[in-house]
Amino acid sequence: MATASNIIDLRSDTVTRPTPAMRAAMASAEVGDDVYGEDPTINRLEARAAEIFGREASIFIPTGTMGNQIAIRLHTDHGQEVICEARSHVLDWEMAMMSAFSGCSPRTIAGERGILTWAQISSAIAPKMYYRAPTGLICLENSHNMAGGTVTPLSIYEEIWQGAAEAGLPTHLDGARIFNAATALGVGVAELTRGFDTVNFCLSKGLGAPVGSILVGSRAVIDRARIFRKALGGGMRQAGILAAAGLIALEEGPLRLHEDHANARLLADAVATCKGVEIDLPSVQTNIVLFALKGGGDAPALVASLKSDGILCSAIGSHAIRLVTHFDVSREQCEQCASILVRLLKS
Repeated sequence: MATASNIIDLRSDTVTRPTPAMRAAMASAEVGDDVYGEDPTINRLEARAAEIFGREASIFIPTGTMGNQIAIRLHTDHGQEVICEARSHVLDWEMAMMSAFSGCSPRTIAGERGILTWAQISSAIAPKMYYRAPTGLICLENSHNMAGGTVTPLSIYEEIWQGAAEAGLPTHLDGARIFNAATALGVGVAELTRGFDTVNFCLSKGLGAPVGSILVGSRAVIDRARIFRKALGGGMRQAGILAAAGLIALEEGPLRLHEDHANARLLADAVATCKGVEIDLPSVQTNIVLFALKGGGDAPALVASLKSDGILCSAIGSHAIRLVTHFDVSREQCEQCASILVRLLKS
């Protein structure tokens, strides 16, 4: 049985621990009351995030879910529909809050590898008639978590931005892992997201901060976002201790994401050698690996076996497994995991 000190945790990139540099920055952070706009470290983080994304302003949010739901509330009215992909995070993992908080219904589209095109989106826009709920927002995700970390290229977004503008519809990007997508595509995040009205990204996933997300947009939009952050209980006080770690994550985290992607590919290639597994290798584009067990294989049982060998991962339903690489898991540990995984799958 593995001990806590040698566990290899591939459940999510949210499990990373603050680096020594982050802990030192948190301990010495200059702080103030952020509800009054007086926390200098948060103000620096928000200014830097806006600069990186080429936006007028940004707001520090406790969680990615809160950031997405604030954005949905900003762009919609009660009784409207939100177009989103059928496996999107805003649909499956945000507690039906687009309905509870914004009074909207999801209009879902199944995208190939999680990617939606303008042709698909345009056909889902509600016709303008008084007895039909109107479309209020197009909400996309990049990279796409439950599609296995797949990325949407800039060319597809450019067509969507043009079509949405002509249709008079706002767009929001759930960019929780947008830096992973940008790394995979070799495009800067500002360029990759420039046509969205708002973008939410996580500091606490691949970038490695312990807490926090950022919502970027125009000055007017972000000023309104502060109202809805407060309404959701997200108004924080001396939270510069969190923002200090976020600043380091924002500057340093993107520089090493390619390592996580290479480690995910190592794991995927190993899994693909096993006959009892279905895996779409071209979909392994960032730091997430999804695979299914053929013949109704028992995913929770495999997760339990891996745990006894010191490897933590997630069952997605009854027959699928998810592995997520991050900076707390080394190349050597991923090689060890691949060996154990192949042994168990072939047995």
